[in-house]
Amino acid sequence: MPIDNFTRMIQLATEFFDVKNDPSQLDIDETVIERLNHIHPSAMGEMRDEHGPVAWTIVFPASRDAMQQFLDGKINESELLELSERDKNYETIYLCSALVLPEYRRKSLAKQLACDSIRAMQKEYPITSLFYWGFSKEGDALSHAIAKEVRLPIFARQ
Repeated sequence: MPIDNFTRMIQLATEFFDVKNDPSQLDIDETVIERLNHIHPSAMGEMRDEHGPVAWTIVFPASRDAMQQFLDGKINESELLELSERDKNYETIYLCSALVLPEYRRKSLAKQLACDSIRAMQKEYPITSLFYWGFSKEGDALSHAIAKEVRLPIFARQ
């Protein structure tokens, strides 16, 4: 029996991000998903086919101060999420993660999902920039493509 898309997406996330061995990363579980949805209902994006999810994105708003602390390496992703829950002075958006099954890549699905989420947040908050923590050349390219699409400056954690 073939593996369903949900299982494949979880395997992909585990292999790529290896959050179990890197406590500085946000470990996405049901509690974190609930917290993200509390911050904004568009924080998580998903595209599906008849077999389940084929693409996921996570983006969430943050204050400029929280962004700077994160970019400077003073706080990690979990701490960034905590600050975002408390401080509703959202001026920027963190491009947290994007996953796409291999056979669906190069179709701009992650870009579309992230841009849709950003535009929804822009309707409620005065968003002036984006930021991200690059894990790959593809992630860097995607982040810059998103920034170009929504016409916002972007900053990277080194």
